[in-house]
Amino acid sequence: MVEAIDTHTHFVPRHIPAELGRNPLWPSIALRDASAAVMVGGKVFRVIDSRSWDARRRLDDMAEDDVDVQVVSPMPELLSHRFPSADADALCRHVNEGIAALCAEHPRHFIGIGMVPMQDAALAARRMAEVKSLGLRGIEIGTHINGMPLGDARLNDFYAAAEQAALTVMIHPLHPLGLDRMSGRPELAAVAAFPLETAFAAVSLMTNGVLERFPNLRILLSHGGGALSWLLPRLCHAYGMGPPLQSLFARDPSEIARSFYYDTILYDGPALRYLADKVGTDRLVVGSDYPFTIKQDKPAQFAEQASSIARAAFADNARRLFGLE
Repeated sequence: MVEAIDTHTHFVPRHIPAELGRNPLWPSIALRDASAAVMVGGKVFRVIDSRSWDARRRLDDMAEDDVDVQVVSPMPELLSHRFPSADADALCRHVNEGIAALCAEHPRHFIGIGMVPMQDAALAARRMAEVKSLGLRGIEIGTHINGMPLGDARLNDFYAAAEQAALTVMIHPLHPLGLDRMSGRPELAAVAAFPLETAFAAVSLMTNGVLERFPNLRILLSHGGGALSWLLPRLCHAYGMGPPLQSLFARDPSEIARSFYYDTILYDGPALRYLADKVGTDRLVVGSDYPFTIKQDKPAQFAEQASSIARAAFADNARRLFGLE
């Protein structure tokens, strides 16, 4: 039977050690009877439950969802791009070790993605060997590094190290722009702002030549690349107009867009088919956003039925993305 690989699921450790003297945004986990809360700055950031760390519960849910393998990455808020680099480094190590332990316990069912202190690209680059030694297959980063766009040349050391180590870079929305223009409701971040945020990050990478400098770098854009596929016709039209707009891109934007990978968390068949038409079926991988409320149920079944792409093709794409071939 063909494997179903869910490339977009998240992890929160059951416990985060209190670190006296660290910054006020240092997170903690407040355990409750049937749930837990991620506390940031003394406030509840998100209510979670043991699915975030408990292998048995995850495996039971995977069986229910017809998923064989989960790619497990940190809950984005844990990436801590706003922290001083030493604080972020300490938290990265704790979270990475937790994900690695989960994967080591059930190696046939879990693949891990870690995190590094991106606010110090040189330090992040040095941490690649440690991430790889834990058996992790990639690094998750936000759509910006505390305001620094992902195309910024200061991140070149990180991209070079990721390419050299053959570690996939997963880009996930974090602290998005625009909430103040949408009534300021924090609930709208994941619903409406994340797709725009991912598109901003992708355009930054595309217009700053990152994929030209690092042609073997494997990048996964979460949530189907957000709004990028819908922006592509405009970007291509601008490129075709010649100078000066053409100089924004090293080559046709549609070609650059086909260098990324995209998960299938779009919730809608026509939207997924449109994405496949724009970027190619070989760039799509199944995703769910498990275990959070917004997750896509039965993600492999949705992706296969909505796109008419065989489950085997999605699995092959995922193996190629994470170097599992």
